[in-house]
Amino acid sequence: MNAAAGPGSAPTSDPSPPGASPRRPAVDWRIRFAALSLIWGFSFLLIKVGTDGYAPFQVTFGRLLSGTAVLAVAMAVRRERLPRTAGTWGHLFVAAFLLNALPFSLFAYAELTIPSTLAGICNATSPLWGMALSLVALSEDRPTRRRVAGLGLGFLGVLTVLGAWQGFSGLDVTGTVMALLASLSYPVGWIYVRRTLAGTGSSTLSLTGSQLLLGTVQLAVVMPMFTDMPAHVPLLPTLAVIALGALGTGLAVLLQYGLVEEVGPTTAQMVTYFIPVIATAAGVTLLGERLNWNTPVGALVVLAGAALTQSRSRGSAGASRRVAGAGTAGRGTSSRTAAGPVSRS
Repeated sequence: MNAAAGPGSAPTSDPSPPGASPRRPAVDWRIRFAALSLIWGFSFLLIKVGTDGYAPFQVTFGRLLSGTAVLAVAMAVRRERLPRTAGTWGHLFVAAFLLNALPFSLFAYAELTIPSTLAGICNATSPLWGMALSLVALSEDRPTRRRVAGLGLGFLGVLTVLGAWQGFSGLDVTGTVMALLASLSYPVGWIYVRRTLAGTGSSTLSLTGSQLLLGTVQLAVVMPMFTDMPAHVPLLPTLAVIALGALGTGLAVLLQYGLVEEVGPTTAQMVTYFIPVIATAAGVTLLGERLNWNTPVGALVVLAGAALTQSRSRGSAGASRRVAGAGTAGRGTSSRTAAGPVSRS
C-alpha cells in the first residue's frame, strides 16, 4: 500500500449543517489509530495468504468488491448521494486506476515472489516518491533542503533493505520493482486528485465510495482476460481477501477520515510509520518469513527519510493542516478531501 495505506486530495464541501457541534466519537482516537495501524499493517499478510488460493487480479477484485460494499452501507446509512456530473466520474475513473486498481494489483503480483515484509517496507517509500515528484515540478509542494535530505536518506534506506552491497543477491527484482511501482502510483494519484477533484460539491465518502466502485468495475473487465475461474473456493484465502477488502479498504478508510477530522492530518498520517513495523512483525511471526539484519535497519532509515520529506516549515504549517498529507499506504487524507482511499497496501 497501502499503506498505506494512505494517504493529498482536494477539498470538498463539509456535510455538517451550519452551527452543528461535532459528535464526540464513542471510541478514543488512540484506539482507532492503533486499529488503523494494525489493519493496514496486516494487509500485506492478507495479500500473501489470498494469493495462495487466487490469482492476483482475483485478489484485487475481491478486495475492491468487499471494500465497496462496506462504503456502500456507510453511504446508505448517512444518505449520501453519488456524484452527479460526468466530468467528476471521469476523473474518479482515473483516480480509481492510480490509487486502487493499479497499486493493489501490483502488490498482489509482487507478493507472489517477495515476502510480505518487503512489500510492507516498499509501501513506506510513497512519501519518498512524492518528494521526488515535487522535484520535477509534478507537485504543488516546494522542496526544501530538509525534505531533499530526507529523499536522499530514504534512498539509502531502500538500498540497505535490498542489500545493494551484496549485488542484490537473492532478491527477486521483478517482484520488488512491482512493489516500488505500486508505491509510486499513490503519490501520482494524489497529485491527480488534488488537481482535478477540488470543489466538486460531493462529500468525501461519496467520492471515495464511487472511486472504489469504478475500481471494482475496472477489475471486473480485466480479470476474465488474464485469469480462469478457480476450480474450488479455498476457505483461508477467501477469508483473507474478504478481510483485506472489508477491513483494509473499507473500514480503514472510514477510520482514517474520522481520525483526520478529530486530530488533524499531521497526526493521522503518522500511521504510515507503524505500517512497515507491523507488516514485518506479522510476516516473521505468522508466515515464518526470514528477516536479515539489513531489513529492519534499512526500514528505519526509510521511515526517517520519509518523515523528513513530510516536514513543513512554520510558515506552511497552517496550510498543511488544511491539506491532506501524503501519508500512506498508505497509504492520510483529510476528512474534507476528495477521493482517494489511501489504503497502505
